[in-house]
Amino acid sequence: MSEAAKKIPFILVINLQVPAKPNYNLVMYYAAERPVNKDSLLGRFIDGTDAFRDARFKLIPSIVEGYWMVKRAVGTKACLLGKAVTCNYLRQDNFLEIDVDIGSSSVARSIIGLVLGYVTSIVVDLAILIEAKEEKELPEYILGTVRLNRVNPDSAVSI
Repeated sequence: MSEAAKKIPFILVINLQVPAKPNYNLVMYYAAERPVNKDSLLGRFIDGTDAFRDARFKLIPSIVEGYWMVKRAVGTKACLLGKAVTCNYLRQDNFLEIDVDIGSSSVARSIIGLVLGYVTSIVVDLAILIEAKEEKELPEYILGTVRLNRVNPDSAVSI
């Protein structure tokens, strides 16, 4: 980790592992401006067990522009990622990395296969949040968002 990254109070890294030929990774970094309150839902998520994280890690997709069949397949319902696909968590120092294996679910794999067929002509918004299960945890807060605007997979960098 760089010296600059060590100065950031907390970094959330989300790595969406996309099954394709070749495979792709969409990696998103979210940095906190202040330390995370250990008693907050986010603090409990960061330092919690993998089972707790799996039950709470949520993604809300939205196809802003695109073909009706892609919109219908993706939908706009929140998805508990830890329940739908395999998520691996790496917690160290001031960061938590979440590796989301989209290929671990046949349903997710088929949806992403459809999306990849049209990815250069669609606009997708993704919101990342932690699900509240108790009234005291409300309201839910969006941890981060990303807009994928007509992504060109051919421009992906091979590492």
